[in-house]
Amino acid sequence: MTFEAILPELKAGKRAVRTGWEGTELFVKLQTATTFNGDPLNPYFLIKTADEAYSMWSPTDCDILATDWQLVD
Repeated sequence: MTFEAILPELKAGKRAVRTGWEGTELFVKLQTATTFNGDPLNPYFLIKTADEAYSMWSPTDCDILATDWQLVD
């Protein structure tokens, strides 16, 4: 799948990964708008890896242009 195809799925709360990633990346998810100390937070992407907790993630040009995205459970 392309990033354009996977983005609506991420917005719907699903998780996705690139099959070309050969590291410990388990999935990417979209954190919806929320608040922190009463202030609004805009939506942002999180990545979950096997060896760490969640981290903030921004897609690279390669990620956006890739065609190896797939949904994960």
